[in-house]
This record gives sequence, C-alpha cells and structure tokens, in this order.
Amino acid sequence: MKAWPKHPVIYEINTWVWLGELERRHGRPVNLGSVPAEEWEAVALLGVDAVWLMGVWERSPAGITISLRNKGLLADFARALPDFKPADNVGSPYCVRGYQVDERLGGPSGLAAARRALAERGMRLILDFVPNHVAPDHPWVREHPGYFVRGEASDVENDPASFMEVQGGVFACGRDPFFPAWPDVLQLNAFDPGLRKAARETVLDIAGQCDGVRCDMAMLMLGDVFGRTWGQRAGARPDEDYWRALIPAVKAEWPEFRFLAEAYWDLEWELQQQGFDACYDKRLYDRMEHEGAESVRGHLLADAAYQEGMVRFIENHDEPRAAEAFPGDRGRAAAVAIMTLPGFRLLHEGQFEGRRTRLPVFLARRPEEPADQGLADFYGRLLRATSRDAFRNGSWRLCEGSGWPDNRSCRNILAWCWDGDGQRFVTVVNFSSERSQARIHLPWENLRGRRWRLNDPLAGESFDRSGDEMLEGGLFVDLGPWRFHLFEVAAG
Repeated sequence: MKAWPKHPVIYEINTWVWLGELERRHGRPVNLGSVPAEEWEAVALLGVDAVWLMGVWERSPAGITISLRNKGLLADFARALPDFKPADNVGSPYCVRGYQVDERLGGPSGLAAARRALAERGMRLILDFVPNHVAPDHPWVREHPGYFVRGEASDVENDPASFMEVQGGVFACGRDPFFPAWPDVLQLNAFDPGLRKAARETVLDIAGQCDGVRCDMAMLMLGDVFGRTWGQRAGARPDEDYWRALIPAVKAEWPEFRFLAEAYWDLEWELQQQGFDACYDKRLYDRMEHEGAESVRGHLLADAAYQEGMVRFIENHDEPRAAEAFPGDRGRAAAVAIMTLPGFRLLHEGQFEGRRTRLPVFLARRPEEPADQGLADFYGRLLRATSRDAFRNGSWRLCEGSGWPDNRSCRNILAWCWDGDGQRFVTVVNFSSERSQARIHLPWENLRGRRWRLNDPLAGESFDRSGDEMLEGGLFVDLGPWRFHLFEVAAG
C-alpha cells in the first residue's frame, strides 16, 4: 500500500444493511468474508482511498431489549421502515457488547478477508471506536465495575432515566451533557486509570485489524468536558488528557494508523492538538445547509493546518440524507465544494443515488428507493475529476473574487485552487439561488505571456483565456443559481 494521501476520500458503508442487500441481490448468504469480488470492484471504481465499514462490532442483546421498549425509537423505526418488524432491529452499533467482529457479519476471519480485498484494490479500512460508553452486557460491567461512572440506589429511584442497576451495581447511563442520557449504554469513566489502560489495549487490538478508527463523540472524553459533565462522580482528574495518552501509544506501534474524531462544539482544534488526524467539520456543514457563501468563505479562512485536519461531508449516518438537506442543484454545488476542499472527504453509501431515508442505525434493512440516475452520473463525473493527484496531495489556496460597484453578486461566489504534480485546478461555485458574476484572482504569476485552456470535466466544456487577462483583471465567471466550474488549467 502506498502512503495515505494528504487529502483522502473515505466511503462510509452501513455494513449490516449492505451485506443484507448483497444477499438478496446474489441469492445466497453473504458476509464480510464472502462478498463477491465484483462488489469490491464496484467500490474500487469510485476511486476512494478508504472504506469505513460502520458497525462491525458485536451488538448487544440487552441493548436491543431496551430499544424495543423505547416508544420514540419505535416511532423512528416505523417512520424509516413502514413495514418494520422487531426482527429488523439488530441493535445499535454504538451499543458495543464486545470489540469482536459480530459473527453474523463474518467474525474476525471475515473482516480480515474484507481488509485483504480492499488492500488488493488500493483501499484502506476504517472501523469504529466508541470511547464514551459500552453496552450494559459488556464483560467490563461484571469484571471491572471501576471503569464506569457509578451511582447509588437513590439515583435509580430519583433519576431512572440516567442511572441503571446492573448485576447488583448502579451505573450512570452514557450521555452528552446537552441531552438526556442514552438508555441503552453505561458511562465509562475517562479519568479512571484502569479504563484508560483497557481502552489503549482495545484500540491497539483494533489497529491490528484496520487502518484507522472513527471515534464516536470524541470530545466527550476531553478532560474539561468530562469534568464538567460528571463532577465529583468522575473522581480526580489525571494530569494527562485521555486522548493525549491514548493516541501516541497506538501510533508508536502503528505509525500509519489514522484517528478521526466525531466532534462538535468548536472543539476540533483542541482534538487536533491532542493527536487526531482529522475531526468532523460540522460547522462547515451547518453553514452550507443554513447560511450563504460569505459564511462559508469566512470558515475557510482558517489556517492551513486546521483545514487539512478536517473531515468534510454533506451526509453521514448521523445527518439527514443530502438529497433532503441539500435538494436539487444546491446539493450538487455542495458536493463540488466538499470534494475540492482540503482535508478528509467523507461520502456515504446511497448518497450518489439520491436516497432520502435516514435510516436508524439499529435497523438491518432499509426501504427500497428509486435511484436518481442523473445524480449518480453527476457523482461519477465528480469522483473521476477529483481523483487527480493534485486533489489528493497538492496545495490548496482560497481565491479572492471581486465585482463591480453596481454588481456585488461576487459575494455569492466561492473560489479556490489546487496546485500539485504539474496539475492546476480552479473550483468556482455560485453558492446562491441567484445568477452571479465575479472576477476570480488566481495566484499563478507564470500564467503571463501565453494563452491557456480551461477544461471543465463536469460540464464537458473548454474555454481559451489569456494569462495576462486572468492575472490583471481576474478570471471572469458568470454562473446561474447553484452552478459551478471545475477547471483544469492547461497550456493552450
């Protein structure tokens, strides 16, 4: 395997659902060890650098029982899957009973076979790690109750939604401090030395089976956050933060292993400083969904190191489907943006076909939905266009745009460029619902003195432009609502 690219593309697959659909398509049982070669080939043809097989670890029978008593979850199940049956609930992949590959998915040997199949096609494997909580039937509950945030009998009586009695002990349910506790998981104690050692050993074991982990709700284990959330119940705070101790220990043995953080609350920079290779860029997602080009541009003014350590996305299993959140041409404009920004790019299985149902992660199957062939064709062109080395390993720069005193629509235009391996590209996106014009100022002084051809593989168009004109006045663009160009700048 070659080294990780600087700006990789990751493809998330809901493992249980995907395997079930492969079984129905091929008319035989399929697990991770028996995925037909043509299915791996289809993934490889996307041109992604890594596959995140979401949800491979052993799921919890106790968690399933709890979830089937939860009226809110049952309503979500029925909303997503109108013919839902209890057997469709295979448990949450984030209610982990054990960090062994679920036997129903093929067990450890199946995962090893899947990893080999990916590696043979030049792709890496990413799996999950859930640091904050485990299932109530995880072996640690019985063998190491000190790893958990504990409670008293009175806590169960006074706050049964936040505390649970298990095997004669009282345990806090896992939580995000801004929301009610999760009723199907128990809270691990980030300050406990024994838990830290066990977590380190767990991730070292995971690192022997894959090439990176997506760490669920990673910011909850930061010392300041954990201390505020649990107060005295957490005990004494260690001198070293949880991630500062864990990540270097794993990378000492597996230096190419990558840590990705699901992260919110503007704590991405702190997590980067503690060792994460990249953190979710939820702030960019929110700006793109609810705000305009100027807000997005302001976000992209952050320094290069921060930008390169972000995970860009317009869809994952925690968010609404992109076809719902970014309908029509807005979704295409957003996709062009995230696929040509620096950092890690995250794509989600079903995104290309325009699936609209956000599936609860508990469910083993999803409803049938018609594919949007036009959208699939667009994503095919976009993935091919952005497979060039400049987008994976090159240098990125935000470009300034200017307008005219009587036409300030340039504020709707986003523009940036890539330079690497003898390739140069310019991305221009009208991130608005009105026609807009701008002059884009390019950073390449050696454009002077000759003509250049601007090839746009997304539109199938080419334009000839003078280098002197592009540098002195700027590259003129005139784009309809949510339209875009992805220009390769080549000698004319």
